[in-house]
Amino acid sequence: MPFFLHSGVYLTRHCPGCHNQETWNFNGGHEFTDETLRHIINGLTKNGIHRTLCIMGGEPLHPNNLFLTQLIISSVKQELPETKIYIWTGYTIEELRKSTSKALQYILSTADVLIDGPYIEAERDITLPMRGSRNQRIIPLK
Repeated sequence: MPFFLHSGVYLTRHCPGCHNQETWNFNGGHEFTDETLRHIINGLTKNGIHRTLCIMGGEPLHPNNLFLTQLIISSVKQELPETKIYIWTGYTIEELRKSTSKALQYILSTADVLIDGPYIEAERDITLPMRGSRNQRIIPLK
């Protein structure tokens, strides 16, 4: 069930217990500008410390978000090629690999680590590194 389709519109999983529910509405949020992108890139090297870029949701790999996710990743890699990129997604790697989207293929070939799978409250485990529930996996992409 990679991308749920309902009346021609892709839907996200809306996992119960999601800590970013405010990101679910595609009509909400703030405009992403060149200034926003510059702020992200500058933040990755602030105070001379090189940081990892972490991309989370809502759902950064939803078809409606792929353009922006790809734009952020390609811009960061162009200016800071050594930056590690981690992506959290409710989709599994198996679901994502079935997609023919060139943007998604680029994202998966460029990112370093994917944390996949929906958050499942019944499998919540706060002792796990970088994950919220036991079903989620940390997958090196390089």
